[in-house]
Amino acid sequence: MTMLVFLGLLFMAVPICLVLALSALWYIYSSGNMVLLDSYLQQLFGAIESYGLMAIPLFMLAGELMNEGGLTLRLINLARILVGGFKGGLAYINLVANMMMAAIMGSAASQIAIMSRAMVPAMEKEGYDKPYAAAITAAGGLLSPIIPPSMLFVLFGVLAQVPISEMFIAGIIPGLLMAFLFFLAITIMGLVYEYPKGEWPTREIAKQYMIMGLPAILIPVIIIGGILTGLATPTESAALASLGALLVGKFIYKELRFRQLPSILKSTAYNSGMVIMLIAAAGVFGWVIVFEEVPQNAAAWIAQQTSDPFVFLLMVMGVLLLVGMVIDGIAALILVVPILLPIAQTQFGIDAYQFGVVVCLTLVLGLLTPPVGAGLFIASSMTGATPMQIFKALTPFLISSLITLVFLCWEARLTNFFL
Repeated sequence: MTMLVFLGLLFMAVPICLVLALSALWYIYSSGNMVLLDSYLQQLFGAIESYGLMAIPLFMLAGELMNEGGLTLRLINLARILVGGFKGGLAYINLVANMMMAAIMGSAASQIAIMSRAMVPAMEKEGYDKPYAAAITAAGGLLSPIIPPSMLFVLFGVLAQVPISEMFIAGIIPGLLMAFLFFLAITIMGLVYEYPKGEWPTREIAKQYMIMGLPAILIPVIIIGGILTGLATPTESAALASLGALLVGKFIYKELRFRQLPSILKSTAYNSGMVIMLIAAAGVFGWVIVFEEVPQNAAAWIAQQTSDPFVFLLMVMGVLLLVGMVIDGIAALILVVPILLPIAQTQFGIDAYQFGVVVCLTLVLGLLTPPVGAGLFIASSMTGATPMQIFKALTPFLISSLITLVFLCWEARLTNFFL
């Protein structure tokens, strides 16, 4: 009955945080175990009592400050120096700039919105199809949840009780592999569709781009460098990045005004508040799931289907692709991790970090797949191309992402073999 209430509220378009909280409350009343009601508020607040969760609003703030302070444009100009002269140069610039932004934003939806405004009009002027330009920008957003920092990685670290900094490190190689496959897709498509050859900036302009871009590139260096060297936690790195973006935007680029800060802080508080509310509600829902022994029952069923970690991860991929199509990635992550992670570790010996990367990347694909596909609608609203046009142009990049996922799943079998 609780599941029917959950599905009913979900299809009635009730906000997902209320769906989770009300479903848990319904279970308590329907079960007649009113002792659980005394712990309801404790579980609700206990779910957000984590220092690591402070990184989420701070990374959001850093992204907002970078966009308003002109740092995004300087990162794009830096990308021009690296790849601007190749055939299909603006497509490469788009992807490299997205990689740089992925090391700052941590949110695929925010990154797609910002980069669509910055890159698609310029690509159209040079003769690129609008759906293709929007597709490359949206595909670049897929790198945001896997190249550190990542809000999904922060949340997975909290749910799985693993160090968030090590979770970030686990995403570096898969993120670079996926970026390489994206570059390969752009190269092949550039040859097939004969996209225009880009122009290398002159030495003088390149020098200007480099000088003006160095302060902007400091932000991802602060974030990733602080985490890799152990000098700062992810939360501290996010705070330093926000401070750096504020100082650079105000005093170096002089595009950020102090009068903009209230609206920036309001936007950050609103967006991060929704995430924190979702985590709190999911805490009580996960508590009900554990109380009902859903993970143990699911483990017994899956053990009857396969004993191969590769096949298990492929099953997880299939389920999460469907889940990600209809439920927000953060909400889906909160729902599936308490159920599937114990099974992955105890039944199949899969490393928590590897499992986290597979789950987060699979769920974020739902951002760009119908019927919900929030990323598709964001790119569509920003560019004017229809969601289905963008989805069709996205096909090579979605295939590249699936290849990366299958490789990560296969690695689980190899790891178990050598162990």
